[in-house]
Amino acid sequence: MRKNSIILSILFLIFITILIILLPITYKTVKAYHDSNNFVDSLIKIHQNNLEQVFKINKITYFSSCNAKGDTNSNSSFTITDLYQYTDIAIFIIPVSNSLNSKNTLKNVLINNIQYDITPSIGKQNLYYKRLPDFATSKYSQENIIDKSIKFETTSENNIDYSEPVLYNNCANPITICYVNSGIKENYTFSNDISKLAYNGSLLKMCGVALSSLNCKISLDITITNNLNESFFCPITLNIPLSTESSTIYDGNLTINDSVNYSFIKN
Repeated sequence: MRKNSIILSILFLIFITILIILLPITYKTVKAYHDSNNFVDSLIKIHQNNLEQVFKINKITYFSSCNAKGDTNSNSSFTITDLYQYTDIAIFIIPVSNSLNSKNTLKNVLINNIQYDITPSIGKQNLYYKRLPDFATSKYSQENIIDKSIKFETTSENNIDYSEPVLYNNCANPITICYVNSGIKENYTFSNDISKLAYNGSLLKMCGVALSSLNCKISLDITITNNLNESFFCPITLNIPLSTESSTIYDGNLTINDSVNYSFIKN
């Protein structure tokens, strides 16, 4: 009997040992299966939520040029205190359906998660809110610098006060922002006839600034909240244009209408 009891005890210990070994494996297997099912469920839900496209971005317009701040000296030479390259950017959001309702009209639009994927080798880069009436001009205000994010409120009024970031709720006007690369040249003096100076991209050539030193690519996220308080998300990339096959910013300025097809995903 004692021998049988010892055998049973040994078998019980072996069973407990195996159980202790298998429990973590079993837990991980069950958890992985559960997480996998949750992941699949999430994908299915995302797909179901986005069977109907509500908003998209169909065009981005860029206007690139250059300007300078400076002083005229007593000998009629000109000293640049700040040579800056700027690109105005208009992002056109449109509702996919022509029939407007609470689902495809804007409540507000948020831009955040701004990243510089390619940074120029000279200058200091910032983004600013740009008033639509000032688009394609060198005007920008330090008060409108974008610090991490910018939120556009919306209106249905006929007249917009563009002093603050605002959009028509029916997507009638684009998001307008401005990229500025300042301090490209400082304390740089022109000794030749300043009457020939043009305050545009030709300054870059006259100052010997290589376009390759100004290359810049920006990524950011745009989140729309509609009038049903539903949220839609879209990451985009902005390649700051400095040249095309036929022209460059050296020629004065550069305008590009980029046809795109960014779709928003419902959160």
